[in-house]
Amino acid sequence: MAKRKKRMKLPNNFGSIKYLGKGRRRPYGVYPPVEEWSFSGPVSPKALAYAETWEEGYEILTAYNMERKGKLKVGYGTFIDRSPAFSEVYERFFQEKFYNSPKKLSQSAINSTRAAYKNCSAIHQIPFGQLRYDDLQNILNKCPLKHSSLELIVSLLHQMYKYALKYEIVEKDYSAFLYIPKPEDDESGEPFTEEEMNILWKHQQHPVVEMLLIMCYSGFRIISYTDIKVDLKNGYFKGGVKTDNSKERIVPIHSAIYPMVSRRYNGSKNLLLASTSYFRTRMYKFGSDITNAIYGHRSLDDLRKEIEKIKAPWLVANLLLIISIFGTFLPTYSLL
Repeated sequence: MAKRKKRMKLPNNFGSIKYLGKGRRRPYGVYPPVEEWSFSGPVSPKALAYAETWEEGYEILTAYNMERKGKLKVGYGTFIDRSPAFSEVYERFFQEKFYNSPKKLSQSAINSTRAAYKNCSAIHQIPFGQLRYDDLQNILNKCPLKHSSLELIVSLLHQMYKYALKYEIVEKDYSAFLYIPKPEDDESGEPFTEEEMNILWKHQQHPVVEMLLIMCYSGFRIISYTDIKVDLKNGYFKGGVKTDNSKERIVPIHSAIYPMVSRRYNGSKNLLLASTSYFRTRMYKFGSDITNAIYGHRSLDDLRKEIEKIKAPWLVANLLLIISIFGTFLPTYSLL
């Protein structure tokens, strides 16, 4: 068994480098000097960073101590940050989500993600580990686009920090408390009529209708269901798009939709099970199918009844006029 390489002894009040064990991408914790004491002894400070090698940890401590003495200015933080730039993390995240995942996502989801990234251009070249809450919130504060575009930016940042935490690029999610600094500007919709609600319940087994019913009985915006807490045991939702005037809301799960929520919930916070853009596409297509199947068929039957009231001789004489008026709705008649 090879002996561990003997390290140089660090100077007093220089800080420390601790090996945290196997199985970590960055196994060396880099700590500043102890500056707080209690009755039970020294209070361990938080780590400055985590390094891949002892030598890298020593470089970080050296830079930290030089900055403390005013001999070196190290940008945003108190140590040399070796994390990849925001743009590099984005490229890795994008590759994994859209190309390395077995789940095929829509082109609209790809386009939305790219648009959100483009609107973060102010931080593209900043090392990801140097970014802080203010850097991210300023992106939203200065963006002149509509509320829906800001929602996409928030969603992208949430996803990128989730990726960065998974691969130990960062240790804290600075996107967690982001809010959208402008009121919602989407056009207000109209509530479903009783007849329309009956149509939805009649087709509740369809996954899109199932989600529409969940939304009707809980009241969150579509974007909220991509990042919402579902507590089936206690029967409530917790979430909602945060603005400067609102916080996450707790909404009880209505008994009528509880089986649907239970069926859809898979442990993740995305109850849509898709991106908002992809869900909207499916929703509009389904709505068109239902409208054509129900109202289109009924209208055709009504029209056919009215046409049948016309006497045949007059019908033959004015056939071209009727075709020009009713087009494809004209019933087929034999002139023989």
